[in-house]
Amino acid sequence: MKLVKNVSLALASAGFMVLAATAEAKAINLTYDSQIGEPGFAPGQLFVPQGVGERDADGNIYVSNGRGLNPDGTFNPNVGNKVDVFSPDGTYLRSIGGVGSQERGRGFDEPADLKFDPISGNLYVGDVFNSEIDVYNPDSGEFVTSFGSFSGQGPGDIFFGPGGMDFDAQGNLHVTDFSGDEIKIYGRDGELVTTYGSLGSDPGQYNGPAGLAISENTGRIYINDQFNNRIQVLDADTNPLFAFGTEGVEPGQFNEPIGIDLDENENIYVADSQNSRVQVFDKVCNLLRIYGETAGIEEGEVVPPPQLGHPPFGDPLDLRPGRFNWSGGLQYNDGKVYVGDFFQGRVQVLNVEGQKAPTKVPEPATLLSLGVFALGAATKLKKNKQSA
Repeated sequence: MKLVKNVSLALASAGFMVLAATAEAKAINLTYDSQIGEPGFAPGQLFVPQGVGERDADGNIYVSNGRGLNPDGTFNPNVGNKVDVFSPDGTYLRSIGGVGSQERGRGFDEPADLKFDPISGNLYVGDVFNSEIDVYNPDSGEFVTSFGSFSGQGPGDIFFGPGGMDFDAQGNLHVTDFSGDEIKIYGRDGELVTTYGSLGSDPGQYNGPAGLAISENTGRIYINDQFNNRIQVLDADTNPLFAFGTEGVEPGQFNEPIGIDLDENENIYVADSQNSRVQVFDKVCNLLRIYGETAGIEEGEVVPPPQLGHPPFGDPLDLRPGRFNWSGGLQYNDGKVYVGDFFQGRVQVLNVEGQKAPTKVPEPATLLSLGVFALGAATKLKKNKQSA
């Protein structure tokens, strides 16, 4: 893939932002490393992996696995609805949760994004249909607590409830409320501290906020604004700084971005879901790398996502390295990127090559002096969320 420079300037014409970044982008390369899990319903097999994360304490990989489906696509809450744990080499070890329920703390009903609390080490999992965050001890699998409340399923909505989440420097948890078009902050006691955001396409407004990542360097908050097809960047006090991205399939464009994470240099890794790829940007939004292709065995073939009521896999499967049928949950950790291959029942592990030693990230004031707040409202709302 050819390196694209100064993509932020190219996006200015669409009215989203003007970021006068003139420094040449430093190349980063992504290469295939391995696969975790395989499509199926048996222990160690996956379907619709929405959340993925590596645990620093032991290097094990945790994957949110499915929501209650039989192999023929009919609903069965006793299938999936768990977080599967794999060793660093991809060996299946055990599961956490399981047995979907509409009762708080009684198991998952569609586990989604997951994160590890940097203070307690506990595992936090978004529980979509139970509209809560569930907390588990990752070693014993013991349920600890649950908290929160999120907007339910609206007419025609497929995606809803708790979306992406991350911890800030104070240990508070920021969680996107996908249908509510806002972000909620919960304190250490699980109580709601405040919310920010609203429906729209202006700065600080969202249409389906999905993945969320908070920089350990600067405290900046990066949010996938899924149906506005852009990434919004806020300062540590939740004030909008800038946004980048437009709808499309070209380099630097998005088709409903879902997962997002940052590396040590504040490079931004985005799971560009329906474009079935990962895009990498530097801290001033220069495009560094695109990795991935849409699943398809025959030349020019595109495998569509499965329909509701059908098995949760693309047909045919294309399990070659770098082929995705929607790229979903994403985490960066220690030189690797873990990407959920939504409708192919696996997590693809990518190596990050060309990383430099961490560099100082410009302060928000510096960015604002470059004119980053020339944000427009050109994106039409898509409140009728698209079906998977």
